[in-house]
Amino acid sequence: MSKPTVEKAANFLRAVVQGDLESGKHAAIVTRFPPEPNGYLHIGHAKSICLNFGLAEEFGGQCNLRFDDTNPAKEDQEYIDAIKSDVQWLGFQWAGEERYASNYFEQLHDWAVHLINTGKAYVCDLSPEEAREYRGSLTEPGKNSPFRERSVAENLDLFARMKAGEFPDGARALRAKIDMASPNMNLRDPILYRIRHAHHHQTGDKWCIYPSYDFTHGQSDALEGITHSICTLEFEDHRPLYEWFLENLPVPAQPRQYEFARLNLNYTITSKRKLKQLVDEKHVAGWDDPRMSTLSGYRRRGYTPASIRTFCDMIGVNRAGGVVDIGMLEFTIREDLDANAPRAMCVLKPLKVVITNYPEGHVENLELPCHPKQDMGVRVLPFSREIYIDASDFEEVPPAGFKRLIPGGEVRLRGSYVIRADEAIKDAAGNIVELRCSYDENTLGKNPEGRKVKGVIHWVPAAESVECEVRLYDRLFKSANPEKSEDGGSFLDNINPESLQVLTGCRAEPSLGNAAAEDRFQFEREGYFVADLKDSKPGQPVFNRTVTLRDSWGG
Repeated sequence: MSKPTVEKAANFLRAVVQGDLESGKHAAIVTRFPPEPNGYLHIGHAKSICLNFGLAEEFGGQCNLRFDDTNPAKEDQEYIDAIKSDVQWLGFQWAGEERYASNYFEQLHDWAVHLINTGKAYVCDLSPEEAREYRGSLTEPGKNSPFRERSVAENLDLFARMKAGEFPDGARALRAKIDMASPNMNLRDPILYRIRHAHHHQTGDKWCIYPSYDFTHGQSDALEGITHSICTLEFEDHRPLYEWFLENLPVPAQPRQYEFARLNLNYTITSKRKLKQLVDEKHVAGWDDPRMSTLSGYRRRGYTPASIRTFCDMIGVNRAGGVVDIGMLEFTIREDLDANAPRAMCVLKPLKVVITNYPEGHVENLELPCHPKQDMGVRVLPFSREIYIDASDFEEVPPAGFKRLIPGGEVRLRGSYVIRADEAIKDAAGNIVELRCSYDENTLGKNPEGRKVKGVIHWVPAAESVECEVRLYDRLFKSANPEKSEDGGSFLDNINPESLQVLTGCRAEPSLGNAAAEDRFQFEREGYFVADLKDSKPGQPVFNRTVTLRDSWGG
């Protein structure tokens, strides 16, 4: 499989912004990233973050971070803090302080009153079930609510009483008066305000009515002077409503909405509802579990901000949908870490080796480069009579093509000597517990005389190596389309039972003992790993596998 080229793909919005600036339509660009604080950000949000902040950076404008916090029942300060951290981790900084739609609740309320006064909004007593029935369908027009023709005075009175908390949740709603026969369902008298007696994380108990997302979003854009309101394609049908509000309210600016195709990644779930289900039902260890598609998960997995930004550049911005192969994301992190991660050796399944002809008590400090191509200095490995190799690197009955250690066979230890396997020591159950080997003292840094040794294996010193835990992460889902289950079940049926393997008692070279959280390495022959952000401590490292050295899923 040929490697994709790391370069920026097409971005149709770049041309839109450039044209608007060159024509004088806008003196400066103002974008916004407007997440709802009802979950952690996922890889799909990364595309939107890179797009909105990237356009502002490229054209010398500004990008706001605004929390569209209109549903207090599902929102939490934890999500707000995580979102801010993720945006900054990706390398972006919003203009000024973070903003909240709740900052504008007073103005939104006043604009709702304006719509009532101009005969364009009314209080409706239909229950949610009745409202759905009256709304009609894609093939049938809706019916006017029996409360649609209430007088302005009655609507003002009822809306004030809604605000005062006189009615229970769901008893009444404020609706825009547009067109119940419109072919666009979003224009069929959409809800502006619902009654919700809920504590809000920003406004406390001040409000018991909350504006809808559609009513809030465009007016917040207008209040912030947003020039280009960039959304995913599912909001395309909402654009006429977005524009209706702007046309019928005395807003200070007229932002324009543009839509682009959201990121769909195979082997991946990005529904916040389903991600929350994975967390709540403990299929994963939290929102930042390294198997999750959240940015916090990718961070703990060892992905770099640069790799994710490169990925977003590669996939481009367009209006055509489609599914991106997760192999492209894995390619970007491999390329990044191959160039920038120092090398180290870690034995995942240690097998003790005693080099019988090496002098007892003698230690040689061998210097190995930290990177084969970059100038990252050297690290020191003590070499002595006892070392560990990986148990998989010795086979008594080797399969065809096996180029590692076999009885009577030779192999080179990385950066060290050639050794020969002389004897395998077994326990009472017949398991190999130790190898007795001999070394060729004339093979340090050079080939042995008169023979060719093909295999090279990694090793660590027995005495000085550091015991560590290694977590082998793989894709959380075993199906390219996790949403589809062969027997009609749920996405949970596609969870990969091999997505996490925890190995304890692993042995790492001494230099890894002081690895700081988020230090990344290539463990030679094993893959790319990161010191876990939460659980790794100096002297007690925990390493997460970011990605294998090669694509092990490729067909």
